Amino acid sequence: MAESELYKKGTTIRNKLMGKKYADKMNKTVYDDPIMEKFGTYAREAVFGMLWGRPGLDLKTKTLICVISDTAQARWPELAIHLRMARNQGWTEDELSEVLMHLCGYIGLPSVREALLTAKEVFHEMRSET
Repeated sequence: MAESELYKKGTTIRNKLMGKKYADKMNKTVYDDPIMEKFGTYAREAVFGMLWGRPGLDLKTKTLICVISDTAQARWPELAIHLRMARNQGWTEDELSEVLMHLCGYIGLPSVREALLTAKEVFHEMRSET
């Protein structure tokens, strides 16, 4: 199947957000079968190509929105991905930790604790990669 323009745009944005090496790793480990490949194609076109490609907010702000949304909904695997994206867009570990701490009063300590544990793992992994 030929790659659509949205797929190509989505691939570019996804690589910028995740880092090409990490995006390629996900392609080989998560999207390596026909079922997940369909999901990955859809996500590249609809989420990365259309949604992330919309004007109005910069990528850095969009990553922070995702970190907050994932934490509020207890979506830990997605939070790990979005924390990586946020770091790649210039948010510091301290800034992201403070964002999560700020959520204590709004969504509760248990979710923030899990988010901080996820952040600890992601930040450690990213520091190990450099």
